[in-house]
Amino acid sequence: MNKVIVAGVDMVKFAKPGRQKPYREMASTAIRGAVAEAGIDPALIEQAYGSYIYGDSTCAQHALYDAFMTGIPVINVNNNCSSGSTAIFMARQAVQSGAVECALAFGFEEMQPGALGSNWEDRESPFENFLDVLETKGYPEAPLALRCFGAAGHYYMEQYGASAELFAKVAVKTRNHAALNPLALFTSEITVDDVMAAPVMYMDYLTRLMCCPPTCGAGAALICSEAFARRHGIENGIEILGQAMATDTPATWDDPINLVGADMTRRAAQAVYEQTGIGVDDVDVVELHDCFTVNEVITYEGLGLCEEGEATALVENGDNTYGGSFVVNPSGGLMSKGHPIGATGLAQCYELVNQLRGNAGQRQVPGAKVALQHNLGLGGAAVVTMYRGS
Repeated sequence: MNKVIVAGVDMVKFAKPGRQKPYREMASTAIRGAVAEAGIDPALIEQAYGSYIYGDSTCAQHALYDAFMTGIPVINVNNNCSSGSTAIFMARQAVQSGAVECALAFGFEEMQPGALGSNWEDRESPFENFLDVLETKGYPEAPLALRCFGAAGHYYMEQYGASAELFAKVAVKTRNHAALNPLALFTSEITVDDVMAAPVMYMDYLTRLMCCPPTCGAGAALICSEAFARRHGIENGIEILGQAMATDTPATWDDPINLVGADMTRRAAQAVYEQTGIGVDDVDVVELHDCFTVNEVITYEGLGLCEEGEATALVENGDNTYGGSFVVNPSGGLMSKGHPIGATGLAQCYELVNQLRGNAGQRQVPGAKVALQHNLGLGGAAVVTMYRGS
């Protein structure tokens, strides 16, 4: 199979709803930037995969056409919050299989303020089983994502004797990282007291500063074969060493932690470690799906950064930040950089590619050679990707 390279990446600075440019403009800006960074003619791109979840059925074409119109296949990708990484997954598969030599993955979103809700109340919801589990276990009603992740955090504290301050400390770490990222939405530092004193959003512990904000933005990545990169003088490409997507199994309904993707994450991560022959201890930098700080904690364990129930020790030891075993979300993550759903996976890729190139400025992870990406969508899909720099 062909070795797969990320040849160029770009993203726009994310914005709060109401302050964004149109999705067409944000996406085409990121696409042009990724193509320019790779230094190729857009006519060489053979397929494009555009991810988003809010919009009509050919938004990807509309977003691409301002950048270039070459008549290539354009596939609209909607896989909930993992849509961006799903676009990368599909572009990588196309290149690795030899179907094409060069493909574009891009993502964008214009979101509305407030908690996520359904736009399709006239038909059966794909989350009916999720609601059944939450109702059976007696978790109070709330918007779906807030209820799912809020229940997972409550269950985690009960199971492992953790404190809500664990989730607050993760929020503080994330904001400290974001302070070094000019593309992050929130860059002012916060304290544990700030997080704990913020308005409570669910049950008696999950505060607003433990929840990521709705955001608007776009990102893009150009994916090509190693042979294509050589022919076209692309010298700073980053290799996709391994990638896996996992979806739900009956284990999802076992408990609130699996309900928010812990089992999917474990299976996808294990598949990537087996594909690459590289274990988690060799990973230097991680961008993971922290839509709530609860999920960052759960994902530490799903990816194998620590054993089950040991996230408190990992955080207390500083093993999720600079100077520790891993640097997690140096970009500021979804919590502080923002979470425009279709663009999130592309923004994670942007951060890790720049880390592996040594181009991350003040937030550079020293000596970063291996990077891990985790992007999660309820309903469900978890995409885990491993990258390696030169």
